[in-house]
Amino acid sequence: MAESAHLKDSEAERRRFTTRSIALFMAALVGIFVLLARMIQLQVVDYQKYSTRSDENRIQMQPLAPPRGLIFDRNGELVADNRPVFILELVAEQVGDLDRVLADLKVLVEISDRDTDAFRKRIARPRRPFEPVPLKYVLTDAEIARLAINRFRLPGVVVEAQLVRHYPYGELLAHAVGSVRRVSEEDLQRLDPVQYSATQFIGKLGVERFYERSLHGEVGYRHVEIDARGRVRSVLAVQPAIAGHNITLHLDANLQRAADHALGERRGAVVAIEPQTGGILAMVSRPGYDPNQFVTGMSADDYRQLTTAREKPLFNRALNGRYAPGSTFKPVVALAGLALGATTWERTIVDNGSFRLPGQGRLYRDWSWTRGGGGGQGIVDLRRAIYRSSNTYFYELASRMPIDDFTTFVAQFGYGQNLAIDLIDASPGLLPTPVWKRGARGEPWYPGDNVNLGIGQGDLLATPLQLATVASIIANRGKVVRPRMLKSSDRELLETDPPPAPAAIQGVTPDDWERLVDAMEDVVHRGNLGYRQSGTAWAYIGQNAPYRIAGKSGTAQVVGIAQGELYDEKLLDEYQRKHAWFMAFAPADAPRIALVVLVENGGGGSAVAAPVAREVLDAYLLPQAVASR
Repeated sequence: MAESAHLKDSEAERRRFTTRSIALFMAALVGIFVLLARMIQLQVVDYQKYSTRSDENRIQMQPLAPPRGLIFDRNGELVADNRPVFILELVAEQVGDLDRVLADLKVLVEISDRDTDAFRKRIARPRRPFEPVPLKYVLTDAEIARLAINRFRLPGVVVEAQLVRHYPYGELLAHAVGSVRRVSEEDLQRLDPVQYSATQFIGKLGVERFYERSLHGEVGYRHVEIDARGRVRSVLAVQPAIAGHNITLHLDANLQRAADHALGERRGAVVAIEPQTGGILAMVSRPGYDPNQFVTGMSADDYRQLTTAREKPLFNRALNGRYAPGSTFKPVVALAGLALGATTWERTIVDNGSFRLPGQGRLYRDWSWTRGGGGGQGIVDLRRAIYRSSNTYFYELASRMPIDDFTTFVAQFGYGQNLAIDLIDASPGLLPTPVWKRGARGEPWYPGDNVNLGIGQGDLLATPLQLATVASIIANRGKVVRPRMLKSSDRELLETDPPPAPAAIQGVTPDDWERLVDAMEDVVHRGNLGYRQSGTAWAYIGQNAPYRIAGKSGTAQVVGIAQGELYDEKLLDEYQRKHAWFMAFAPADAPRIALVVLVENGGGGSAVAAPVAREVLDAYLLPQAVASR
């Protein structure tokens, strides 16, 4: 019986084993089937999807910054080009301890606080994994060597060659050409994220800013294979970037140099225009700055000095300096009087050196009173009022013109607006009107406002560019040509077409234009007739001029003078002294150049600004004679 029970137990165990074996086999079979199905799904059904993902992890598309277009002057001289430099970059994913690496780098390389701050802002922006972030531009040979020696202990530090903007003329053309700056957070909000994906600099001022779209070019790409650490192993394909447009300016670098030399160390501006085309031949603003510093970087002290200096080297006086035009405004007042029927060339007044409005006690004095003189100019007609710059004549004339008609006529010359085509940074100045005064001051327009406006004072403000435009309009005998920097381009520009030129000045006859030019010639060439008969600039530039110059001097007050008080510059701070102006074009009969000179706080226009203008005119009209001196 015991043996039979033992056999029964063995049979039961065999059955249980068989059952379990079958169950395990079925489970294994199901598992194999699931694995096989999943393998088919991965390798066949979803092959394309996972193949693409694999390539995305293995292959990256890196943007290539396009070389920026070159800028030439009218003679083919490069005024803005690109040069190769070595840039220090960091790959954040490979750096590890960023603060330690930055501290180590500062021992090897000169890195300013501005470089570090800018780098931390850039590295905080959204970007691709393992994308290098610039830390410092333009490494020296010694710095490159030190980095190479210490490369083993600087993970994630990369030295790469790139093309960056370079201005060969430095400070000389900074305010004329403009400059680029590093792309800011504000720029990123408005820029095309694709076209600017690899761009570090963007045009911020002047020509560089206006023609940014054309100068920038089109981004390129390269497909690279990377390893698990993000390092490039091979380049699979390259789509080259397309360089930006090359453009040529009307600017003449030689004339710019001559104008800068003539102005010397004084603060001020010189703007010269080719009347027939509106092309800007020279645009000097002093003091200036070296735009290359904003590309290569500068120390915090240097930047602080630029931004806080009393002389304001970053301020473009030629485009943004707003000054009372003084007596340079009188030719326009004369034309307004003729056009509105308020005067004629033959009408005369007795200039006793002062003027009073009917029924008022305030005395408006001639410029001779400010020097302790007085006595006025005697009997004055319109021509003499221009070449002797009679304040009294223009006080009286302006007081009789309806202000709305007066300012409407004046606006045709570009006062109160920016006529330039491609200088969007330029200020419109200020042409005061009753509507403006009521809104800005909450006051009505007084008759005395007319009087002050008649000699280019009061609230009237103009830039050197605007006065150079006025000179070119008079040179053209009323034809208005918008000022512009661009002369030509090697390809069709992307910027919109320029606006049409305004109509010619209305209400002035051809005879009036010629007689005005004759009066402005007298300013320079009428001499040897005594103090009260000679032109105001004859003694300073007209005695030996080999060509005919039409000009007008101007002196603009910065501070007011009380009734009965004499003007004594010795008692004033330098920055409170008068501004010196001179406006001219030459040759008078067939003008090739029109210009204006401003010497800030310089004093008398004829004595100070006119010689600067003569030197610039000689450099343009007599280049061989000037070169042989």
